[in-house]
Amino acid sequence: MKEVLPEVYAETRQSLLRQAADNSTVDLQQVFLDLTTTVVGVLAYDVSLADIRSVGLADTVKMEIDASSPFSKAFDYASDHVGLRFQNPLYHITELFNGAQFWASLAEVKRFGREIVATARKRRSHAAFESLITNEEVVFGSLMDSLMETFNNSSVVADAALNFLSAGRDTTAQSLTWAFYAMMRHPELVRDLRQEIDGVLESGTDVDMSKLQPSTVPRIMAFYYEALRLYPPVPFEIKQCEVDVTLPDGTFLPKTSVVLWCIWSMNRAKETFGDDAHLFRPSRWLDERGRLVNKTPFEFPVFNGGPRACLGKKMAEVMGAWLILHMVRDFDFDEIRDPAQPERERVSQNSLTLPMQNGLPCKVKKRKS
Repeated sequence: MKEVLPEVYAETRQSLLRQAADNSTVDLQQVFLDLTTTVVGVLAYDVSLADIRSVGLADTVKMEIDASSPFSKAFDYASDHVGLRFQNPLYHITELFNGAQFWASLAEVKRFGREIVATARKRRSHAAFESLITNEEVVFGSLMDSLMETFNNSSVVADAALNFLSAGRDTTAQSLTWAFYAMMRHPELVRDLRQEIDGVLESGTDVDMSKLQPSTVPRIMAFYYEALRLYPPVPFEIKQCEVDVTLPDGTFLPKTSVVLWCIWSMNRAKETFGDDAHLFRPSRWLDERGRLVNKTPFEFPVFNGGPRACLGKKMAEVMGAWLILHMVRDFDFDEIRDPAQPERERVSQNSLTLPMQNGLPCKVKKRKS
């Protein structure tokens, strides 16, 4: 992340500077999706930035996971449709009449999953052949390498890789989209963020990621946590028991029982967050000395907890804090609102995650030094 994110953001920053100079409308949700797509492509699939810029199979993979590619559109449609299945107990019947696009989208997603695995196998074979010539040991360290070394079934590897793409790309991009939406709706909070940023950043330099700890940037983390609280990128969770199980409070659940909890509702519970739980107030995460107050996973289940805690929690926090710090330092953002209803809140579209409906259009201005 330390090597990849700054370079990817440098390209994003140049694009935003051009759009600021042209006074063009920017969809921040699309910006974040493109950025996280590139980062996850490098981290998960070991597609280097140099390969991404070259012509070849690696470049094909990068282009296909771009947020506007046919694969991404199919992936998003399939996710949205699966979300609708939870609301339609007769989906297995209705899809006989209106499920053509869903099944076509699913086929496209599966095809790309197979291509990811095939690309990884070719890369590993090529590296192994070069190691025989150079007599140097080859070290494979990407997620794809771990999956391929663990599972013999290519279909399982492909499904796991696609799941990581959804978890690392969609949820992080959506959490940042809602965070910047809250920032534009609460411009008075930007001053506090910039005071902290000025204290962390040395003049003309970038901050080292090792400094992005709750103790170092408590206001940024509080702001990000508050956005995650009101707009959790995974709004509900559902599990099914494989065996009979007894919960810690004594509740017995027989095999095949389904348990669902709504993170969206839990994060807005007055019993946990007070009578103002519906308000965006990052200060609720800070104590009287300005230190970050942590909530247990039972109070704040955005990243789950226990043995099923989110594997990408630290990655999401580092990416969120780093991007908030640099983008708030570099730019001012103004949301484009409906003139007829300027105070109307933006809503999410139907999906397994929490994408913002119709994106987040805004104007970007380069911030004066």
